[in-house]
Amino acid sequence: MTDSEDALAERKMQFLFALRSKGVMDSTVLTAMERVDRGQFVKGLFSERAYEDTPLPIACGQTISQPSVVGLMTQALEVSPRDKVLEVGTGSGYQAAILSQLARRVYTVDRHKRLVREAREVFEAMDLVNITAFTSDGSFGLPDQAPFDRIIVTAAAEDPPGPLLAQLKIGGIMVLPVGQSDTVQSLIRVRRTETGFDYDELRPVRFVPLIEGIARDI
Repeated sequence: MTDSEDALAERKMQFLFALRSKGVMDSTVLTAMERVDRGQFVKGLFSERAYEDTPLPIACGQTISQPSVVGLMTQALEVSPRDKVLEVGTGSGYQAAILSQLARRVYTVDRHKRLVREAREVFEAMDLVNITAFTSDGSFGLPDQAPFDRIIVTAAAEDPPGPLLAQLKIGGIMVLPVGQSDTVQSLIRVRRTETGFDYDELRPVRFVPLIEGIARDI
């Protein structure tokens, strides 16, 4: 093993240790996060920091979430191999790539055409064939593909959007941040039951806001 390979192996070991220390204990989630190289999703000036447990800027004024938050959200989602998952907020594509290791099918949507285009390129390069990415207004979900076993939202709304709740299967789980400002947000888990919805508050978080409409970028 070369020095550079040694350094990479060491960084990945520290990366997994950081995940465990923040509460990501599910072995299937840890395995998925070990398989998916975050370095593929962090470009330019910040590529050297891909294995740090910190959010980083990406194009279109968005961020790639810190790995421990990705891990905790994925763990809370309780994905099983037969599940069909909707992700609202493709961003860099990192979260969708993690989900692709755990679910049968992943649909991911973003309001920024550029982010969807760049994420598709990474998915193709990594041969992640069970992900389909769309440019669309994520607050309305994907009615044509509903219902979903699992839904994950990576932007904060004041309340769980009604269309997304409606597209969740009975027995399904949605994980999302909610809050009225970028300083006070909570990560919650919603379970759909035969009679309604059960809510669990998981932890404080900070995410970009969920914005309706398609962005005017290229």
